[in-house]
Amino acid sequence: MNIRSRSPKSINELMQRAQDMAGLTLGQLASLHNIAVPRDLRRDKGWVGQLIEHELGALAGSKPEQDFLHLGVELKTIPIDVNGKPLETTYVTVAPLVNIQGLTWEQSLVYHKLQRVLWVPVEGMRDKPIAQRRIGMPILWTPSEDEFAMIRQDWEEIMELIALGKVEQITARHGEVLQLRPKGANSRSVTQSINNEGLISQTNPRGFYLKIPFTQSILNHYFN
Repeated sequence: MNIRSRSPKSINELMQRAQDMAGLTLGQLASLHNIAVPRDLRRDKGWVGQLIEHELGALAGSKPEQDFLHLGVELKTIPIDVNGKPLETTYVTVAPLVNIQGLTWEQSLVYHKLQRVLWVPVEGMRDKPIAQRRIGMPILWTPSEDEFAMIRQDWEEIMELIALGKVEQITARHGEVLQLRPKGANSRSVTQSINNEGLISQTNPRGFYLKIPFTQSILNHYFN
C-alpha cells in the first residue's frame, strides 16, 4: 500500500496532507500513485474525487457515511473556474424515497455528512487539460447555526413532498441552498418511491445537492 493511502489518525494530519497537496497539478498527484490520467472526464466523472480520496486516505468509498468517519469529516472536491467560482452543484448523498415515516433531520444522511466538510478546490476549466489542472488550498468547514438551519429547512420541505408522493413534481428550483435531482448512471436507473396515492411505484433515484451560490459563499468566506 502506498504510505500516503493510510488513513490519517488526526484532523491535523489530514489537514497537513491536504495542504501539502495544494499547488500540485492532477497529473503530478496521479504520477505519485502511478495512476493514468483520463483524456476527459465524461466517462470518468468521479476520477478527480477518487484520486484525492486516495491521496488523503479516505475510507468510505461509496458507503453512506463520512469519508473519514473516525475523524467526523466528509471530503468534497469542488471544481472551480479561474475566478474561484464553483462550476457545478455539490452532491451530498442519495435521497431516501421509501420507508421515511418518522425520519428526522438529525437522523438524516445530509445532517450526518455535513457536520464537518473538508473542501478541496480543483481547477475545473474545460479548456485546461486534466493533467495540468491545479489543486487549491483546503478548507475545513463546520456549518454555522444559520447555515445548518437553511439546509434543514430545505431538507424538511423536500422530504415532506417526497412523503406526499410528489417526488416527480420536485425540481432543481426547490430549496434555497439544497436541491433534489435525479441521481443515476442514466435515465434507465430506477428505484422504489411513493406515488401520490401512497403506493409504491418506480422512479429514477434522487440525490441531494448543495447549490452553487451556497458553496460559493463558503469559499468566499475563507478565501477573502
